[in-house]
Amino acid sequence: MSEGTELGRFLRARRAQIRPQDVGLPAGTGSRRTPGLRREELATLAGVSFDYYTRLERGRETRPSPAVVTALGEALHLSAEALNRLHELVALAAGQTPAPAPGPARTVREPVRALLETLRPSPAYVVSRANDLLAANRPGLRLFPGITEWPVERRNLTRYMFLHPMGRKLYRDWEKMAARSAAHLRAIAGADPDMPELAQLVGELVVKSPEFARLWERYDVEARGGGEKHFQHPEVGSMRLSFEVMAIFRTDGQRLVTYQAAPGTPDHDAMLLLDMASPKEAVFSEGTGR
Repeated sequence: MSEGTELGRFLRARRAQIRPQDVGLPAGTGSRRTPGLRREELATLAGVSFDYYTRLERGRETRPSPAVVTALGEALHLSAEALNRLHELVALAAGQTPAPAPGPARTVREPVRALLETLRPSPAYVVSRANDLLAANRPGLRLFPGITEWPVERRNLTRYMFLHPMGRKLYRDWEKMAARSAAHLRAIAGADPDMPELAQLVGELVVKSPEFARLWERYDVEARGGGEKHFQHPEVGSMRLSFEVMAIFRTDGQRLVTYQAAPGTPDHDAMLLLDMASPKEAVFSEGTGR
């Protein structure tokens, strides 16, 4: 294996993000040629030899024990998702490749599309493993202004965030949301590193968006299961909505995303306006082209 392995890039990227003072080491004087921790510092923190860690980072050592991987994760302050990603990369380096995942399922079942409509006025939509927008109710589609200007096959929410003119304007805390979006794609890539549609999306974003390229190289990993988003929508103004992400049973990675706000609040009023402003059309679905 060469120094260009995914495992080596992950370790170098995460090592560069840890400052000596973050792990109780003296910062020293003068400038450091190496951003973050040096190899010898990380090796010491993880309890392995400098030579062993160097071989591991360069791809010359491919079978570290689970204890070593855990120690590296602790030294690098990895989250649970990032530690899982490290274990996956170690398995890949050892030649333990996962079974190929089935092709992308782009057809949303009729009962699920009907459910989207019953959730109104709450915005709701269905996305694929790679965040392609497969179906949405009226407020869910209107939540992303301008996305219908794109052909159906290009309606991807990560692509929208980084490449659509409205993507940066829609989110009040765009930098934070963008970082989490890139980290979420890293988590997806860990579960299925050979997914063609994900590789194509990442390749496009790396070329067209310097912000995405920078975030992608950080190798942050984060699974998304819910939280809060603050929108600045051009039609209804500010909305701070909570959201939940739920896997759809017996589909190839499809997820249902719903948004809510407490009744009687300005956020809920804005959400109602979003639904009222929606065009009188059928629920969007790739299967129908609507």
